[in-house]
Order: sequence, then structure tokens, then C-alpha cells
Amino acid sequence: MEKEKIRLDKYLCAIRLFKTRTAAAAACDMGKVKCNGYAAKASKPVSIGDEYEVKTENKRWRIKVTGFLQKRVKYEEAMKYYIDITPAEEIQRLQYQASAFHTGKRQSKIGRPTKKERRDLDEFLDE
Repeated sequence: MEKEKIRLDKYLCAIRLFKTRTAAAAACDMGKVKCNGYAAKASKPVSIGDEYEVKTENKRWRIKVTGFLQKRVKYEEAMKYYIDITPAEEIQRLQYQASAFHTGKRQSKIGRPTKKERRDLDEFLDE
């Protein structure tokens, strides 16, 4: 019986860490996917029990492979094929960032207020 194999980029796309296989392959090429501390190539075959550290736009994941997934499926189904072993410090950092992001303050030098926002601001400051 032949052992089932799947490429790393295909697996990362199938479990929904990346939107496309191309994005997963690009992340591998840029060194954002590591296996045992070393950069992993997109063509590396995935084995059950492997642990990967993956940096996406929003989060630094640590996952352990529990099964193979050939095609992209809905998120609830995809979660059954890996275990999220992300350290608690990383999760706390993300929660802090999320709470700090929605404070109602405009980020410095990003966008200008709309006409309505400007009027509301002027009205608020005049009172």
C-alpha cells in the first residue's frame, strides 16, 4: 500500500490558512513557512505529525498535521485536519491588537475625514 502524499502548498490552501495555492507557495518561497525551525519548500511532502510555523498576514500559526486534505473544504471541516498549537502569548497579542485597533481613533496619516465626519467633528469641537 502506497503512502498518501500531498504538497505543503496544497495542504496549506486546503486547510484554509491561505486563500490560494499560489499564495501558499509564495509564503513558502519567502520563508514564512517553517518546519522544525527551517524554511520549508512548497513542494515538501506533508506527513502526519509534522509541526509547522506559518506566518500569514494576520497571525503567526503553529499547527500540527492530523490528516491529509486534497481539496479545499469549508472551514469547519478543514479544522479537523490540523491542531492549532499556537502559543498563548501570540493569541493574547492578537486580542490586544484587535481591541486597540477599534478604539475609534483614526490611524495617523491614513485617509481623510469625509465631509460628514468633518462637520460632525467641527460641531463636536464647537460645543
